[in-house]
Amino acid sequence: MFPSIIYIMGVSGSGKTTVGRQLAAETGLPFFDGDDFHPASNIDKMKSGQPLTDDDRVEWLHSINEMAQSQSKNAGAIIACSALKEKYRSILAKGITISVQWIFLRGTYELISERMQQRSGHFMQANLLQSQFDILEIPANAITIDINNTTDDIVNTIRKKL
Repeated sequence: MFPSIIYIMGVSGSGKTTVGRQLAAETGLPFFDGDDFHPASNIDKMKSGQPLTDDDRVEWLHSINEMAQSQSKNAGAIIACSALKEKYRSILAKGITISVQWIFLRGTYELISERMQQRSGHFMQANLLQSQFDILEIPANAITIDINNTTDDIVNTIRKKL
C-alpha cells in the first residue's frame, strides 16, 4: 500500500474529508483537503451559487498536484479531491513517481443532497451538487466504495482493498 498518493474522490458531500482524515489517522500518512487549495476566486464563485468550469479548476488542480509530487518524496499522502473528470485525474497524477491510488466514494444524488442540506459552514452550495453529478466521469481504475456504509466500514474496506 505504501508509499502511495491516495486520492479520495467523489462529488461534494460524499464524505471525502471525513474518510480521508480517518484513513490518515489509521495509516499515519498526512492528510490534505483539496478544498484548502482553491483560489479565493473559486470559493467566491461557489459561495455565490455558480458551478466551476474546467478553466476555473486548472490552477487548483495544479496546486494539488504540486503538493502531491512533494509528498511523493516522502511516504506519500491521502488527499481529498473531487477529481470529477478523467482529465482532472491526469493532472493530479502527473509527475508522481510512486503509486497513485483512487478511492471513489459513490452515493446517490438524494443521499448526498440530504447530507449537504445538514452541513453548515461549507462554501459549496447544495444547489451546485447536480452540476457535479452532471460532469462526473466514473473512474475505471478506482476502488469504488458505497457511502451508505459507516465511516469505519468504509475505511476498513479501503484498507483491505489497498
